[in-house]
Formats: sequence, C-alpha cells, structure tokens
Amino acid sequence: MKVLYDTILKAKYTGRPNRFVVTLDLNGESVLAHLPNPGRMWELLFTGVTMYIVPHDKPDAKTKYRVVGIERDGVVIMLDTNYSNDVAQHLIENKLIPGWEEWRVVRREYTVKLHGTSSRFDLLLTNDKGDEFLLEVKSCTLFSKTGAMFPDAITERGRKHLLHLKELQNEGYHTGVLFLVQWDRAQWFLPDYHTDLEFAKTFKEVAPSLDWKAVAVTWDETFTMPTVTRECSYPSSILDTEAHDSGVYVMVMHLDHNLDLEIGSKGMMHFKAGYYMYVGSAKANLTKRIERHKRKRKKMHWHLDYFRGHCEMIAGLPIRTSLDDAECTLADAVRGVAEWDVPKFGSSDCDCKSHLFGMTENPIHNKKFMDVVEDYRMNKLDALVK
Repeated sequence: MKVLYDTILKAKYTGRPNRFVVTLDLNGESVLAHLPNPGRMWELLFTGVTMYIVPHDKPDAKTKYRVVGIERDGVVIMLDTNYSNDVAQHLIENKLIPGWEEWRVVRREYTVKLHGTSSRFDLLLTNDKGDEFLLEVKSCTLFSKTGAMFPDAITERGRKHLLHLKELQNEGYHTGVLFLVQWDRAQWFLPDYHTDLEFAKTFKEVAPSLDWKAVAVTWDETFTMPTVTRECSYPSSILDTEAHDSGVYVMVMHLDHNLDLEIGSKGMMHFKAGYYMYVGSAKANLTKRIERHKRKRKKMHWHLDYFRGHCEMIAGLPIRTSLDDAECTLADAVRGVAEWDVPKFGSSDCDCKSHLFGMTENPIHNKKFMDVVEDYRMNKLDALVK
C-alpha cells in the first residue's frame, strides 16, 4: 500500500485566521499550518481537536507545516484535497468501487471541447471495449452520525459543473462524479440542501443521467491509501419532502457591548455583551428571510429588526424541514446549550420562554451548538432513510 506522507505529526487545533491557514499547538509551541481545503468545516474545527500535519514540502512556503487530516470522535479524516485524484485512481485501479470494476484510469486532467468551450476533468477512464468515461472527483467532509452531505458551502461553480456533465452526457459522452466520503460511518449521502438549495435541486435533476457514486472510505494514522467501507445509499425521496425553501433558521450575531434597547411594544430590554443565537421560521422564502435579517437598514417588524442594527452578523444557518413544530423544538435545543436568554424575545406567538439566546463563545466554534445544528440538519433524517 502506498503511504502518502513520510513524516506525520499530531497537533491540537487552536484557530483559523483565514480559509487556508490554521493555528495549532504542536507540543506546546504555537505554529501555523496551511489548510489545503477551503471548505467551512464548522462541524470539525473545534478547539483542542487533533489534526495531522506534515512539514511543508515547499521551502518558500509561508507556513512551516501543511494539514493532511483531522479526528472526529476518534476517527481519522483526510482533509488534503491535493490527493483526491490519487485516492480515486487507487480505488478504481484496484477495483474497490462497486459497479466500476470494468474501468481503469488512462489519463489525469483530461480536457474536452464542446461547442467551443473547453472543460477539464479529473480523470479519464476506459474499459476493455474502448469506452471512455469522464469523471469528476469530490472530497466530502460534511458528516453526521450515519450520513454525509456535499457541499458544506454554496458553490455556484459546482452547480454549473453538474449541468455541464449532463450536457456532455446528452452529447454521447459517459460522465460521472465520485464523492469520496471521508467518514467510514457514513451510510447515506445527499446533496446539502440546507446550505445550497440550488445545487441540491440541480443534483436531483441530473443524478439519474450521470454515473455517480458516493463511497465511504476508511483512513488510519499512517494515511496509507484507504479502503472502501461501503457505497452510500442515496435516499432521493428525502429531497422531495425536505429540499424546499422553507423551514427554520438560526441567526448568529455578536454584540460587543452591553446594551439597553427599546424593542417595539415590548419596551426597554437589556442585552449583555456576547454572542447571540436567534431562532425563527419561514413557511416560504426562507432564503429571503435570512437575507433580510442580515441587512441593517429595513422597516422595523420583528423583534430581531430592532436588535440587528446594533450587532455584527456572523452567520445565518438555514435548516430546511417539513416538521411543523421545528421552530419551538429547535429553540428549546438551542436554549439547552446557551448560557443565557432574553425573556420573551421573539416568542410572543408561542409558549417558548425566548427565541434569543446568548453565550460568551462564538457558537460556530462551540461543539454543543454545532451538534444541535447537525441534529436538525442531518441526524433527524436517519428516521427517513429507507
């Protein structure tokens, strides 16, 4: 088996100054490491988690180390997308992908011209009959207890790529996508309709036309080429019921000072400095509702409108669901991980104590809060997976 790296070190994650750099504690020394994976990875990057790094192979690099992996619940996860094509080629050539045993790799970075437009594909495959197969390879690092989703951030480029694959298929090419799910506990795979609804809709449309697979792979600390644990199922019926622009959401905000503020008819209310999580719902146009909350200038309508103008917006987290009681149950779950709440804020039309909750730490970096988001976005789907 091929080992991808000569020297692998363990370090503890401490922060992420930007998309491509993390700060780490390496045996008591604070070091910088390049992160060759621009995904958000909010569900993985928590203070103190173990990361796997290697000395940077470029002498003029801005960082001394490069990240190759991370641990989640004791499971080793590959983060180095530079090796995705190598991994895919290894699995294909060793006939480890169910249903693709006839194919072998003949070229990397293969370019195809169609209607005057050139497109480059990760791998060109062939078989004994001389057929050609254009294959794209994607690394999936968004997981739940037994599920996986892609992508973890909005990707208009990825959506257009899917449409192009279908167009090539219609022109007579054999095209497909291989999702490398870096989580050996994953049993099912779906496009992430919570994060990128348009990508999910496009995937649902083109998936029947493409030859695609999502396979869960197993890594260990040596980062030897992985094995395939299983091919993930595709419970497409969930997209029919859940992938719509409606559901619930959490707005994450930061208030850098104590504040006394008049909130509409509720009168004066006190807000102490910290991070806030507001839980709401939208029966339609969920995306527009979140975008409205992000804006500071608007007509005052909801309680949040009054508060929004005094704080920094961190993120809006949509959770698309068909559950009728999701708003109040989500508010109760967020309340369970928060440090305080603002009584009756945003909950005038229900029996909840509040829909606005606070904590001193950024919730995006708080594992208990992100576990709540994961539960509502993914773990609750386990009951729907057939």
